[in-house]
Amino acid sequence: MKLSFRPLILTAMAIGLAASAAAQEVPPAPAPQGSEAPPPAPAPAEPAPSPVETPAPAPASTDAAPAAEAPAVPAMTPDQYIGNPEYMLDLDLSTGGRVVVQLYPNVAPNHVERLKQLTRAGFYNGIKFHRVIDGFMAQTGDPTATGQGGSQLPDLKAEFNDTPHLRGTLSMARAESPDSANSQFFIMLQPRFSLDHRYTAFGRVVSGMQYIDAIHKGEPPAVMSRIVQMSVAADNKPMPPASALVEDQPVAPPAVSVDELNAPLKR
Repeated sequence: MKLSFRPLILTAMAIGLAASAAAQEVPPAPAPQGSEAPPPAPAPAEPAPSPVETPAPAPASTDAAPAAEAPAVPAMTPDQYIGNPEYMLDLDLSTGGRVVVQLYPNVAPNHVERLKQLTRAGFYNGIKFHRVIDGFMAQTGDPTATGQGGSQLPDLKAEFNDTPHLRGTLSMARAESPDSANSQFFIMLQPRFSLDHRYTAFGRVVSGMQYIDAIHKGEPPAVMSRIVQMSVAADNKPMPPASALVEDQPVAPPAVSVDELNAPLKR
């Protein structure tokens, strides 16, 4: 009798496959009572980006120059202001005549605008030359005639430039601070190049320098010459009459009477 094992082998294989499939469908065993299932492992965190380096701010300079004030008018070329009456001043002096000044708005626009503003407000009319040094300069622009006064406007930022301090140059007076110019200015009687780049030059006399030379000298002068009228040439103000362009008379000392001469000396 011949036996065949093939059907038995096939049957065994079928049972094995069925058992494997059933094992895959069995749910996981529940956690023991009283304990929670462990949380799922967190996903690995992404690495933080490397910090970006920025340059350290530069330390503020302790001796930096003050910021320059924005020009009151755009920079001008000589053909725009030379001979233009809007940029010329007429100074009628008590020394007997008119002095004509050409202003330089191309190098000192804010100083030029300040002088024009004060001039049109009548600020300089009657102002005295309180400090006049022979062979050097004549200074004016202080309503108190002491050298300590000025206008009610704020001080100006310096506008130092390459204009040389020649005979007839107009330049702005100031205190120790470079940014302390206000209303006082001086007119050079002789060149003084040591003032260049230390004071703001902003114009020059073009006619009438003889009336500047005639200003009384002194610190202060015994009799102060004065600006009778100062105007912007474009305003076409006529010169005051000759009778107004005269110097003040020195104050005479009080007369001494005969009785005072004969009075006994006080001890």
